[in-house]
Amino acid sequence: MQNNVYLRAANYYETDKMGIVHHSNHIRYFEEARIYFMKNIGCDVAQMELEGIIIPNVDAYAKYFTPIRFGDEVEIEVKLAKFTGTVMEYTYTARLKESGKVAATGHTQHCFVGPDFRPMSLKKKFPEYYNKLKENISFSE
Repeated sequence: MQNNVYLRAANYYETDKMGIVHHSNHIRYFEEARIYFMKNIGCDVAQMELEGIIIPNVDAYAKYFTPIRFGDEVEIEVKLAKFTGTVMEYTYTARLKESGKVAATGHTQHCFVGPDFRPMSLKKKFPEYYNKLKENISFSE
């Protein structure tokens, strides 16, 4: 599996009264995919936090197309669409593995701050992480 495709199955507790995955869980799926992607490119979020890099989410959006149901396997493709060293934005496409149908698309935007929650330039303070992220920006549309 490519490092930008995250696979997971929908859990029963994630569903709502209609029997589909509740809309709020899509944002969680996106976060799981982003954490997976970052770890695979050498930017382990847990390690970054230990080093004083905090990555808050400042924007999140999802658009829904096809319901995800309990047990469905979902492939979430994640792309680093924008990266400046102080801000990064990811795009996501969640597909049902069996049919390939798009279940949802979305994006999240994040910034980098220190333990004092003041903005930080990753390029200046942590150039090794900056370079790893910069090398993994997706330029395809």
